[in-house]
Amino acid sequence: QVQLVESGGGLVQPGGSLRLSCAASGRIRSINVMGWYRQAPGKERELVASITSGGSTNYADSVKGRFTVSRDNAKNTVYLQMNTLKPEDTAVYYCNANARTDWLVPFMDFWGKGTLVTVSS
Repeated sequence: QVQLVESGGGLVQPGGSLRLSCAASGRIRSINVMGWYRQAPGKERELVASITSGGSTNYADSVKGRFTVSRDNAKNTVYLQMNTLKPEDTAVYYCNANARTDWLVPFMDFWGKGTLVTVSS
């Protein structure tokens, strides 16, 4: 009932920038936390950044100062501005939303299918 669609991935050179977007659609009553996760080749999936409905953010130490997560609650969309990209940022980036489809049901996690970010010369 909730679909997440990521966009904005691609190939960039080290030091470059990308802006990822994730739009949630479907039967949505409320979204608590939205976050970005990534999985690099040969590594486990890790939390990159998250943001609450009130705007409180959390970042992985490896991206602090370089990445900025934001959201537009009216559009049910979360963004990840990635600056000063490094080769180690190369990964599939997944959007996550903790949401409920009705006011009286529990919050659940929903996931996008991912968008590939490649940082290479």
